[in-house]
Amino acid sequence: MVMGELGEPPGVPFLPELPQRGVGADMIGRGAALLVDLYAEVQPSGWRIVDRPGRDHGRARSHLSADLDLLEEYTQGYVGPLKIQVAGPWTMAAAVELPHGDKMLADTGAVRDVAASLAEGLRLHAQDLRKRVPGAQLVIQLDEPSLPGVLKGSVRTASGFGALRAVEENVVRDLLRSVIDGVKAGGPADSAIPVIVHCCAPDVPFGTLHRAGAAGISFDMSLLSGRHDEALGELIEAGVLLLAGVVPSTEPATPGPAVSELRDRVLRLRRLGFSWPQVAEAVIVTPSCGLSGASPGWARRALRLCRDTARALEEVD
Repeated sequence: MVMGELGEPPGVPFLPELPQRGVGADMIGRGAALLVDLYAEVQPSGWRIVDRPGRDHGRARSHLSADLDLLEEYTQGYVGPLKIQVAGPWTMAAAVELPHGDKMLADTGAVRDVAASLAEGLRLHAQDLRKRVPGAQLVIQLDEPSLPGVLKGSVRTASGFGALRAVEENVVRDLLRSVIDGVKAGGPADSAIPVIVHCCAPDVPFGTLHRAGAAGISFDMSLLSGRHDEALGELIEAGVLLLAGVVPSTEPATPGPAVSELRDRVLRLRRLGFSWPQVAEAVIVTPSCGLSGASPGWARRALRLCRDTARALEEVD
C-alpha cells in the first residue's frame, strides 16, 4: 500500500509500523528492538529495562526483521527518499521503567544511556537498510509525543500518583542533538542522514527542536495558532522542513476533506509573509499523526490525499 501510493514523486514512502500485531510491534517495542546493549521486557505496568534479552525482546526483533524483509521485497529497484521512524530518546525515557524503580526519565544517567544506545541502534539500522534498499535516500524520524510533557514536568511517575520534575530546555536540546548527530554520522561519507522530529502534541517546542539540529519538524497543523507564526517563519528562513499534518489520521465521522480543502489549509502558511515558492520548498504534506488507529481503507485514502494534495500545491502560482 505504501509503495503503491507513495512510490513515485512527490511521495516519500516509509517503513510502516503495525502496533496492533501485539507485544513488540508497538512504538516503544519497536524502539526497544533497536537499542544496543539495553534490553526491555513487558511488565504489568509497561516496558521495563532488564538484565538480558527475553521473550518480548525477541518478539520485537522478530517483528522488525519481518517488516524489513517485506520492505526489501517491495522496494526492488526503488530509487528515492525512504523514511523510517522510531520513538525518540525522551519518549523512550518517559515510557520505559528502570529495573527496580521509576521511569528512566527520573535518572539522568539512564536517560543518557538510552540516548546513546538508541543512536548506535539507529546507525546500525541505517546500515542494514542501505544494503537492503541500495537506491534509498534515508530519512530518519524521531517520534517525540512525550517531549512537551518532559519540558513541562507533566510525565507521570510509574505509580501514577505523581509527576516527574521538568527537564531544563538546554538538557533536552543537547541530548536530542547527541542522537541526531550520532545518526547523521552513520550516513555515507558524502552525505549525512537527515533527521526529522515528529511531535503531534499541542505545544510543539519548535525552537528546541531547531536548536537540536532537526532537519525537519512534523506536527499536527490543526493544533497551531497565530502564536506559532514567528517560530514557523524562523524555521522556513533556516531551511528547516515543515511536515504539515493536514490529512486526518483517522477516518472523520463526516465525509473526508477534499483535496482542494487540504490544499487551502496549507496555503494559509502564506500569511507568514514569504513568497509561495519559499513556503512550497519547505512544506511536505503528511497525515496529522500516525495511522496506527486507522482502518486499512482510510490509511490508503489518507496516503492518497497526501500525494494528491502535494500535486495540487505544485500547480499553485
